[in-house]
Amino acid sequence: MKIKLHHVNFCSTDVPAMAEFYRTVLDLDPEPSLAEARVTATGYAGKVAFVTDGTTQLHLAERDLGVGFRTGKAINPLERGHIAFRTDDLAAFKRRLTEKGIPFADYGAWAMNGWEQIFFHDPEGNVVEVHQDHSAKPGADPQQG
Repeated sequence: MKIKLHHVNFCSTDVPAMAEFYRTVLDLDPEPSLAEARVTATGYAGKVAFVTDGTTQLHLAERDLGVGFRTGKAINPLERGHIAFRTDDLAAFKRRLTEKGIPFADYGAWAMNGWEQIFFHDPEGNVVEVHQDHSAKPGADPQQG
């Protein structure tokens, strides 16, 4: 099971200003392919901008305090933001969390087409995402998309 840093999600009340900041101050590039892969009908239709340095992405999302209520999940990944890792074997990672007694919210295929996502807290209460992209081609770089 491989695990790699994929993105950091920052929540904001002004997504366009955040995107402008990261594009103009840090010279990050827009990542338009992700906007096309969004699923908005199942709990989160807020504004999102995707930018990248070519390796790691920033997902700049509109803060939404109601996601947990609408989805019935204990963890809201769009309240304060989160850090996200991609794996090639989410089932094995879920077993690891269960063995370690770490509860997680299984969002399944929720916000991005093909991505199966879980969320949990680190010891300080930060939200961590681990996802698997089931639409990725075998052998493809797990960082992309």
